[in-house]
Amino acid sequence: MKSLALALLLLASAAHSSPKSDRAAILSVIHNMEDAWNRGDFRGYMAGFKNPDVVFVSGGKLQDGWKGTLDHYIHDYGGSPEERGKLHFYNMKVDLLAPDAAMLIGQYRLQRGSRVTQGINTRLFKKIHGHWLITMNHVSAYDVTPSATGPAAR
Repeated sequence: MKSLALALLLLASAAHSSPKSDRAAILSVIHNMEDAWNRGDFRGYMAGFKNPDVVFVSGGKLQDGWKGTLDHYIHDYGGSPEERGKLHFYNMKVDLLAPDAAMLIGQYRLQRGSRVTQGINTRLFKKIHGHWLITMNHVSAYDVTPSATGPAAR
């Protein structure tokens, strides 16, 4: 009887989900991450990633899961607002791969004083217990010279 109730609950939650609402939920995760970063809340930023076993690739290296990624952010960006910089995600494209899987490709800009880094994130999302979480994140980044023509940080 419990398994029937669980199956009905899962069907009901799937019926309320739509591609439009799933895309909006995924973009909300990204927006919340950007806001958390910009206020210096690295744990809030990491809330968008599956804990403990997110796969995070950056600079040609694998980070050590959720905790290793958090430690990296705190160590490399956590000293002051200037060290953290201002983060902005833009040009987000979400492809729904299945009812519980999606891929997001988007750009970002991180301005830390006069240093500006831009790049592309490829993120695989999985819907876990009704919440979209990043299970794999791949970052490709490069430093640029600040200019008035780049996308403005918000």
